[in-house]
Amino acid sequence: MQDTDWASRDWTYGKILRDKVIVVTGCSSGIGRDTAKLVKQLGGDVIGVDRNKTEDYVDELYLADLSDRRTIKALVNALPGRIDGIANIAGVPPTAPADLVLKVNLVGLKYFTEMMIPKLNDNASIVNLASLAGFGWPNALEAIKASEHLAFEDVERFMHDHKISNEGGRSYFFSKEALVVWTMKNRWTWRDRGIRMNAVSPGPVETPILADFVKTLGARAEEDMSVNDRPGRPDDIAPVVCFMLSDMTHWFRGANLMLDGGMSSHIYQNMHQF
Repeated sequence: MQDTDWASRDWTYGKILRDKVIVVTGCSSGIGRDTAKLVKQLGGDVIGVDRNKTEDYVDELYLADLSDRRTIKALVNALPGRIDGIANIAGVPPTAPADLVLKVNLVGLKYFTEMMIPKLNDNASIVNLASLAGFGWPNALEAIKASEHLAFEDVERFMHDHKISNEGGRSYFFSKEALVVWTMKNRWTWRDRGIRMNAVSPGPVETPILADFVKTLGARAEEDMSVNDRPGRPDDIAPVVCFMLSDMTHWFRGANLMLDGGMSSHIYQNMHQF
């Protein structure tokens, strides 16, 4: 995939992240990489977190496995303070083991974010990369409520009790459903400090893991993608993440922005027959 030439785009962003320090997880590829790149273009400094080494678009890089509590603790202890924003983009696809999907995409993300709160500046922004896969959260409320305080060591038992496996990509879908709800629930949790949390939910995006989704979902994925004019690209998503990290979004609280080329509207239309 070619690098995006942000300077050639006819957008008047200005330096909306000037002098801000942003943590970007999953910074080595896909949406995380494009987000890190754009944060730099918009005047910010990037603290990158990833399992893989990269020198691209980060001022500091921390290697970490976000499926492990002790590693996350060590990461948070190593990170500097005075952070202005977190872009929680790291994630694994539905072809990964189901327990790993829940640990990285949900349990680890929540644990990392909550531990980082003391290191955030007042008025900081937290942006969680959810997914169109989280659209069906109202149908999973029982399991979502049961996962509210889910610990790393309890993931396998939780999956068994709630019949969550990789079949049909269910582990991935559940991780995103629960993340959307967690984002909404924490709309005011840190309001006394002006810290806000929101989510961005892309549809299918051309990243290294797009093939994993097609492989897992099969005909369902092909049908969904045929409705849109094209899959998304990382450079469709990164500007929205950066906008949500900027000072222009202080009254976004607990929002979930559907960034899917119209797919969610298509689903609503079919559901309600308008």
